[in-house]
Amino acid sequence: MSTVTPLRPLRAARRLGASLAATAALLAAAPQAGAATPTPAARPGDLLAVRLDQLHPTQPSVGKDQIFYKLGRYGSPKDEQAGDVNKRFDDWCETNGQGGAKKVPPGARLADPASFTCAIPLGQETDESRAAMKTAVVGPGGRLYLTDGHHSLTSFWEAADGGPGTSLRLRVQADFSELSQSAFWDEMRARHWVWLRDEHGAPVTTDQLPTRLGLSRFHDDPYRSLVYFTRDIGYTAPEDAAEYLEFLWGDWLRERLDLGAYDLDDPASYLQAVRDASELMVAADPDEVIADGRTAAELGRLDEWNDGKKPGKGEFGKLSQPLTAEKPGKLAFALAYRSRVVAPSRCTTTLRGPRTGPLVVASGVTCLDNTRQTGPVVVRAGASLVALGAEVTGPVQAVGARDVYLCGTTVDGPLSVTGSRLRTEGPGCSANSFGGPVQLVANTRG
Repeated sequence: MSTVTPLRPLRAARRLGASLAATAALLAAAPQAGAATPTPAARPGDLLAVRLDQLHPTQPSVGKDQIFYKLGRYGSPKDEQAGDVNKRFDDWCETNGQGGAKKVPPGARLADPASFTCAIPLGQETDESRAAMKTAVVGPGGRLYLTDGHHSLTSFWEAADGGPGTSLRLRVQADFSELSQSAFWDEMRARHWVWLRDEHGAPVTTDQLPTRLGLSRFHDDPYRSLVYFTRDIGYTAPEDAAEYLEFLWGDWLRERLDLGAYDLDDPASYLQAVRDASELMVAADPDEVIADGRTAAELGRLDEWNDGKKPGKGEFGKLSQPLTAEKPGKLAFALAYRSRVVAPSRCTTTLRGPRTGPLVVASGVTCLDNTRQTGPVVVRAGASLVALGAEVTGPVQAVGARDVYLCGTTVDGPLSVTGSRLRTEGPGCSANSFGGPVQLVANTRG
């Protein structure tokens, strides 16, 4: 095994990526990253001020098109042109238990909550505004596990003026900090507060869950996105909505609708998939068990498609609007943003979980999928490394590599990439963290 030659020090803890560049002030009440259980012990219903980088996911996948919609709209001037504030501020205020945004002056940023105001002042939250907040459970060691809001909070993480340090409040569902790790996960499974199925509906273990938020750390479940777009067309979320409601519908649709028969890059074809899926939902018998013992009626099945409105009206009519419209539909924003995302090379070898020892990528495409790699990584000429949500403790060196694709990855050691095609930022690529010297020489943009 060849060693990595020492690098000329550049900047310790250098961070690349547009999202991290925007990270700024926190709420004064927010604890620092890695903080333990708040004191006094949290109780159900308490509101905790947190940073996004403190949260641990409880699902392995998201519907990325839902997040692409949010990011597309967050970066668009359409809301302001219509006389409204940008949706990202309304979303943040709602998530923080403060209704919508009230005043958003020029220069306001998600990462600086003091730069804008919400409709409901802090301390004057209502039952309705608290119910709209995202939720978390305090786990062993005071770690915070997000049980609702993976899509919304990942959108804040990836927003140009957000980032991992963005702060907000979550509503506590339970404090299990005194439980052992195994007892904690037993309790989470019993309460249906963790989703342990991958993007194909296959079971996963708790060890396979991402360790942090960030788009690059999640797999993409297109059926989860599909269900999001059918909201208020084929179903509506009931007040007592089941945990992971959209995933339950998604698994049901996965067995009945082949998305491979549609071109999900084409707006008309995607819209047809939404219509076909929502019509299947409405056609289900109200008493049919969809998943986990829940019936179609319990999961919010609508009695009439598009709530009884014609295709050009209602939610389906809104969803159908093109990007050129005064108020584009969610699908138009999603596809416009997704068109800018550069997909990594297809993996020939995938490594997951903890791994110790030197890693030499001699050929093909080796993917580190939320891998915790301890030991040096060397990428030989013509080979490719794709690291998504990985944690590498040790040096990383690539010379003449076909592709080096690092997104949402932490490298605690020297990073040296020379004469390779390199990608470390851009749409769909979560910001990285480099804790050692960085040397990037004569690379092309990936």
